[in-house]
Parts: sequence; C-alpha cells; structure tokens
Amino acid sequence: MRVQDLPSFKQKAIQWATSFEVCCILDSNGYSDPYGKYDLLLAIGVQEELNALSASKFTALKAFYEQHQNWMFGLLSYDLKNEVEQLSSLNPDHLNFPELYFFIPQYLITVKGDEATVLIGNPDVMNIITDVELDISPAKNTDHEGGIQIQSRISKTQYLKTVEALQQHIVRGDIYEVNFCQEFFAENAAINPVDIYHKLCAVSPTPFAGFFKIKSQYILSASPERFLCKRGNKLISQPIKGTAKRSINAEEDLLIKDALRKNEKEQAENVMIVDLVRNDLTKSAIKGSVKVDELFGIYGFPQVYQMISTVSCQLSPDVHFIDAIKETFPMGSMTGAPKVKAMALIEEYELNKRGVYSGAFGYITPEADFDFNVIIRSLLYDAAKQYLSFQVGGAITFAANAEAEYQECMLKASAIIQTLKP
Repeated sequence: MRVQDLPSFKQKAIQWATSFEVCCILDSNGYSDPYGKYDLLLAIGVQEELNALSASKFTALKAFYEQHQNWMFGLLSYDLKNEVEQLSSLNPDHLNFPELYFFIPQYLITVKGDEATVLIGNPDVMNIITDVELDISPAKNTDHEGGIQIQSRISKTQYLKTVEALQQHIVRGDIYEVNFCQEFFAENAAINPVDIYHKLCAVSPTPFAGFFKIKSQYILSASPERFLCKRGNKLISQPIKGTAKRSINAEEDLLIKDALRKNEKEQAENVMIVDLVRNDLTKSAIKGSVKVDELFGIYGFPQVYQMISTVSCQLSPDVHFIDAIKETFPMGSMTGAPKVKAMALIEEYELNKRGVYSGAFGYITPEADFDFNVIIRSLLYDAAKQYLSFQVGGAITFAANAEAEYQECMLKASAIIQTLKP
C-alpha cells in the first residue's frame, strides 16, 4: 500500500500502537544507510513473548528464536554484561526494565520509501491506522506548575572528582579509556510519551530512533548509533566516538566538520574503540575476515557532527548469531578499553545501574538477520511510578579535561530537557 503522507501515517500508527500493552517502533527518520532494509518498522501487540529471568538469558533467547523462527523485537539491558563477563551490579535501579525482553508481534508493518507492507496480521490494519483521529490536545507534561523538575544524581564537584579518580586509573595503567555517565531524573512526572517522542525526533532526527513500550515502561530514543547488524553472514558494527556541535553559519559549519575530522584526540578515542570492536568481532568471525570498512567517517546530524567508524566480519558457520550478539555486548563505545576493567570501574564510580541505558533494542528476522541500536540520547519513563530518567556521558581519557567533559554532559542534557518543556 502506498503511504501518501508518511509523517501523518507515522503519528497515527504510533498513537494506535500505544493502545496495546507492548509495541516497538524503529525509525530511520529518512537517513539513507547501506545496511538498513527499512525506513520504518512498526511491531504492535504480542503473539508470544520472552521475559528472560534465568541466569542464562542469551541461552533463553536462542531457544525462543529456534522455537519460533519468526520476526521478533526486543531489548538487551546493559546489565546483561554480568552474564557475559564475571561482573556484578549492586547500584540502585530506579526503573527496573527487563534485562532481556523479546516479543513476536500481532501486527508488523514495514515502510520503505512510500510503500507500506503488512507482514504480520490482517492487511485491514492499514485502514484502521488511516482512520485514527489524532489527539491534538496539549500534552500533559506534569501535574506540577512550573514543569517537570529535573534533578541530577551527581553534583558538579563530585563529577569533577570522579573524572580525576578515573584518570588516576589511566595513569596506573588499569584502563586507557572509560565511558562515565550520570543520571538526570524527575519524580512525580506525568508526561505524554507519544508527544515527547515526536518532539525528540523533531529536535533530533536520527537514523536509529525508536519508541518501545512494555506495559507502563517506555523507551523514547533518538539514538544515532548502530550496535550490531547482520546481513546474510556479514556482521557490521558502527561505533561512535567524536562529537562536534554544528553552526548555523554554513562556512563555520564546514570548518567545524573539517576540524573534527583532523582532531587527534577524537581520533585516538575512536581508534581505541575500533580496536575493541575488532577484538569483540574476532570471537565470532571466520579467521582473517574482520576489517575496518571506514575509519573516522564524519556524519552530520541537525545539532552535531559525529565521528563514526564501521567494522565488519564474516560470521563463522560454527557460531550461532545470538552468541555473536553476546560476544560483542555491550557496545564498546559505551564501556571503554580494556572492556572488562572499564565496566568494573563503571560499576564502582557511577551512582546507579544503567539498566537499558547503553543497552540495545531492535529486531531479528525469520532468516536470522538482525539490527540493533545503542540506547543513548533516550528518555526512559515508568508511567506507573511517574519516574522519568535519562543519562548522559562521555569518554574519559588521560587527555580529557574534567570541566570540558562536564560541560559536554550539560549540553547533551539540555537538548533532552528542551523536549520536556510545555
């Protein structure tokens, strides 16, 4: 079926999707991508689901896939690292998302260009969506006058001291780099998740955006980053390390882009993570097939330029594709190098569990292809608890300036806070 007005269709589809207990929308926001098969995926309602509670959650996912071999959508929490490595998490978790959750949808609609296809469910669902009356009433942003009260989990003084402590670990040779994050949160926050998601995508349209609802829990994501993708027997990972704020002045904007491309500090951070991802992929690859397809690619988004590298390999026929996901999880750009020690220090120095933040969500096809993003630039919300949270962070290296890192966090936080204003 041809979609005449994609933005309107998208709004209506998401509004209808949220009438179900579970839905997942994956949106490329019109970005072209050599590995992306669809512009928009809408997975709505539940035929079958897996909320893995065992100590072997990846094994449970493998069994779930082998049993059904169908389209499935789901999320992987950052804290699955404790299953992948000998690690633990004792920090408080204020959201309690599932650690591994997948579902087979009642309805699955794919959109490529202006062509929509119903892959699962009655094709008449397109008429239902077309007939949806959009709710254009003002969004309920909070029950409190003055808007949502955003709080920081860590003070500036404490943040600066923590960065300096992490740099001492670098001096001692424990690590080369670590991704240190902090949480911003609001209690008693009543928001309209659909409205906030549309605002987020309007302010920051990104190629791996998504809306994920599991009962009262929501992920509203404007992620620019791919964690891992499989096409045939090829695995592709695209770590981001390196950011520069864009200018509205065209001439200055080009200079900023060129400066990021040549920035030795950003290149050093990027290449550390590229090496880490290469190492992760080697565990699942045909020997000698791991390669860097692109190093230090500069890609433009509305507010920032990002330095993105592409690493790929051929999946060994002896390795199950879900084991390949496990071997590379979580994304190296959100941990550090060496990876295991960096994750241990993250647990020691961050004040809360990351939960789904810096985990991943995406889809698996019946043919065992998949595509997962990295859950960053995302709002997490529990409507039952009225608890809203987002985290921001950056790479801490020996050359990092603690004050500059703090200001970068504030810049990232302010972009998300803008979407919460009435």
